[in-house]
Amino acid sequence: MSPAMAKPFEPRGVWPALATPFSGDGRLDLDAYARLVRFTIDEGVTGIVPCGTTGESPTLSWEEHDALVAKASEVAGDAAGVLAGTGSNNTSEAIRGTEDALRLGASAALVVDCYYNGPSSLELRTEYYERVLKAVPDIPLVPYVIPGRTGCALSAEDLAMLHLGDPARVPAVKQATGDLDRMRTDRRLCGPGLAIMSGDDDLTLPMMNDPGIRASGVISVMGNLVPRALSELVATRAAGDVGKAGEIAAQISPLLKIVGVRAHTTRELPDGRSLRVEDKFRNPVPLKTMMAGLGMIGSYCRRPLGPMTRPAVEVCRGALREVWETAPRFLQPIEEHYDVSIEARLADAAFWPAR
Repeated sequence: MSPAMAKPFEPRGVWPALATPFSGDGRLDLDAYARLVRFTIDEGVTGIVPCGTTGESPTLSWEEHDALVAKASEVAGDAAGVLAGTGSNNTSEAIRGTEDALRLGASAALVVDCYYNGPSSLELRTEYYERVLKAVPDIPLVPYVIPGRTGCALSAEDLAMLHLGDPARVPAVKQATGDLDRMRTDRRLCGPGLAIMSGDDDLTLPMMNDPGIRASGVISVMGNLVPRALSELVATRAAGDVGKAGEIAAQISPLLKIVGVRAHTTRELPDGRSLRVEDKFRNPVPLKTMMAGLGMIGSYCRRPLGPMTRPAVEVCRGALREVWETAPRFLQPIEEHYDVSIEARLADAAFWPAR
């Protein structure tokens, strides 16, 4: 697919941050990936996001990255946009990934703040984002601000410099700070032209409702599981129906609350002592556990991510069961697309292994 055929980037609606399916020995499962892309597009999403955090981007080789972006672009065609994750903690690698995303037909590039090495916001703007913009001039960039993962953050002031300096090149931001005041500052400094996309499923509606933020959509983890529900939620709220959007959010709230899962278990020390500890399993481990339990993809995550404990698995299973019992229409598309019985899979512990 040539860059000229890429669907123009529309920073609105729902963009699932696609999970990356692997085989049991850790290789890419491109057939399962293509099926997931088709599922989300059939359920009405605006676009898809290959190679984001949910797609385990830090553990993908660049060859794997290119294969996933190419497959996403091929399957999406002109039916949905492709926002390819291309960020790194190395500017030259981010340039390389963004060049490849353009070549492979992506609509835009999602560029995360540099992780681990901790640049200042000034350095992020001048030595990272501006260098990628200059090196790859023919594709829009979406900064991705998520300090909980990266340990640094592009400031609202530097975001405004990027956006106002070239609104067409920096049309949107993925906001995953969890800080509504910061988002209001983004809006105040950048003006109405910047699209603010939620990076947290459970904050999407509050961000859309807040007149100081006016978010236009979400780059979503749970868009892998309930793309239709989230698309309805965002479209309904964008049309002004606050009440209906709130009803949908309430119906799927058990899932929106468990992008990460905390659960207690016991450690047995070599000297015989038992200690009660809390484990925190972060995205995409709970998501992939649920997708595997429902028969959508395999459960394998790239190490060091691995299986969850039994209490954590049961949190995921319980959330799915709650949505299935109260709002089954939002999970029924999985049955239709993947030829599974959700009732049977939720009932059978064999589909829900744990460490």
